[in-house]
Amino acid sequence: MLLVAIIVLTAAAGLAAVGIVLARALRGQIGGTLHELDGTLGQIESRLDRRLGELDAKVDRRLEGLDGRLLATQRNAGETASQITEKLARVEAGTKSMLERANDLKRLEQALRPPKARGGFGELLLANLLADMLPSSAYELQYGFASGERVDAIVRVEKLLPVDAKFPLDNVHRVIDAEDDEQRLIARRALARDVKGHVDAIATKYVKPGEGTYDFAFMYLPAETVYYEIACGGTGDLHEYALGRRVFPVSPATFHAYLTMIVIGLRGLQIEKHAEDVMAYCGQLAKDFSRFREDFDVVGKHIGNAQTKYGESQRRLDRFEARLEQAVDEDSLEQRALGAEPGEQLRAIDAA
Repeated sequence: MLLVAIIVLTAAAGLAAVGIVLARALRGQIGGTLHELDGTLGQIESRLDRRLGELDAKVDRRLEGLDGRLLATQRNAGETASQITEKLARVEAGTKSMLERANDLKRLEQALRPPKARGGFGELLLANLLADMLPSSAYELQYGFASGERVDAIVRVEKLLPVDAKFPLDNVHRVIDAEDDEQRLIARRALARDVKGHVDAIATKYVKPGEGTYDFAFMYLPAETVYYEIACGGTGDLHEYALGRRVFPVSPATFHAYLTMIVIGLRGLQIEKHAEDVMAYCGQLAKDFSRFREDFDVVGKHIGNAQTKYGESQRRLDRFEARLEQAVDEDSLEQRALGAEPGEQLRAIDAA
């Protein structure tokens, strides 16, 4: 047993020694490993610090750019808000102006309810349109006929063109504001009676070819709505009735077109008149030129005769000069003195 114990103790001692050696070896390896881990951790920490620094710099740059964009966005938003505020102010002012005009239109509508006021307003619009389109000599307001009737205006072309303003606004409003077809039909019949009365009055009072008018007249309707209801509405053959009575309903737009054609015609008449004046002046110039040509021919004949006489006189003068030179010559004088009498010498000089 003792031997076994000794062996066991010896083995234990050996194992302890081996364990101590192994522990020392492990401690050395662990120390190296720890040292390597410290180096590796240091490198990792350095890289992490560097990466974190780079990330901080990138984040700072991006935050700076984001701040700039946010400031620009806020500035743009402020400017946009200011512009919106200004536009809203203008819209509010425009809306206020529209409301004021609507109120003015309401007041105008109320003022135009009396028929006499509507008639005066229509005459005023007619006068303004004529003044804008025609020279003052081409039309006349409140033209009176021999019967004592007065038309609102006449237009002078080759003859007189009567134009009378009518404004049947009440019945047109009744047609437009009718709640059902029955009321609308009643209102249209009333409008037809009203308009036919105006047409008959114009045809009877103002179409007077015997006093220099055309055989037709214009009925001026100051509102396009009224003209449309008469020309294209459901009032039956009202427009055909007016044309049959030689009365032409016109609105501001259609009357403007008619006046444009009249202006062109007036210009043509003016050009024709000027052309006649020019032709008459040219005829007078032709007569004056003919008389001048006759006088010029007479003067030419006199000048020709004078030139002929002048040539003949020049030739006689030349011959006389030659004879005179011969007479002055001493030898010739002596010879002529010997052979001829003084009287014959003078006759010979005259004959030359």
